[in-house]
This record gives sequence, structure tokens and C-alpha cells, in this order.
Amino acid sequence: MGLLLFVFVFSVSGYSQTTKITNTTAEKAKKEKPDYSLIPKNPRKATILSAILPGAGQVYNGKIWKVPILYAGFMTDIYFINFNNKRYETFREALFAFDAGESNQFPSLNRNSLVRNVDYWRQNRDMTILLLVGIYALNLVDANVDAHLSGFDISDDLALKIEPGASGISASTSPYGITLKLQFK
Repeated sequence: MGLLLFVFVFSVSGYSQTTKITNTTAEKAKKEKPDYSLIPKNPRKATILSAILPGAGQVYNGKIWKVPILYAGFMTDIYFINFNNKRYETFREALFAFDAGESNQFPSLNRNSLVRNVDYWRQNRDMTILLLVGIYALNLVDANVDAHLSGFDISDDLALKIEPGASGISASTSPYGITLKLQFK
């Protein structure tokens, strides 16, 4: 029993000394700032941020340069939605005026031409609205994929080489071609 107590006392004191050593190393580790650039981003968080505010997922992923391109696409598309809608309404009012027997802005156009123009500008407006939805979806996909790819190694240790290649399969043929070599250093 005394032997067991002796081992227990010395093992506890030895344990306490090692905890003091680990505590000092833990304190040193706390003082140093960790490198968060190597930690992969959360794709779900990036997608939700981009869904709430377009471009926020790109900022979260560290690709701030994509935000002006995204907003330029949105503004350009909104401009064309407005332009096509104004032309649609103009031809629609001219068609209603033509049907009512009143004069309209386009006296040289007959009813079929007015109907064609109304359909054309409505179709253009609807397509630009679909394009706006596409730009928004592309924003979400870009944020998600960029977050997924943030953890991949893109160092110089990976290499893809394209080299001309020749191999002799048989004596009568000598095929030549291109060889792709993927090297891991």
C-alpha cells in the first residue's frame, strides 16, 4: 500500500511539472498570431453571404476584385431592362392607339409591324430579366466554388508539363504525339 502511495505522489508531482512546461509553451503560442490564410473558407457561409448581399461572398473569400465586375454586370443589365421596357411600352401604346383609330408615334407602321415590335421588345425585356437572374446565380456559384477551392494547394510543387512524345509499339508504325506529365515534387 505504501509503495502505491509513493508512486502516486511522485507521478502527480511529475505531472504538475510537465503541465507548467506545457502552460509556458501554450502562453508562447498564444502570443504568436496564427496564419489564417491557409484555413479553407466555409462554402455555405460564402454562399449565404452572397445570397444576402451580392459580392459579400467574394469579399469573404478574399477576391474583392470580382465585386466591381459583378456590380457592373448588374448595372448594365438593369439599364437594358429599363431600355427594353420603355421601347415595349412605347410600341404597346402605339398599338393601342392604332386599334382605337387615333394617331400614334409611328404613322408609317401598320398593325402587324406594331405587333411585331411589341413582341420583340417584350421578348428582349424578358430575356434581360432572365439574364439578371443568371448573373445573380453566377454570383452564388462563384462564391461557393471559390470557397471550396480555397483549401487546395497551388504551390510550385505541382507541375503539368506538355512534351512531344514518341513510342514504338511495333516495327511498322511509329506514332508521335503529345504527352501530358503531372509531377508532384
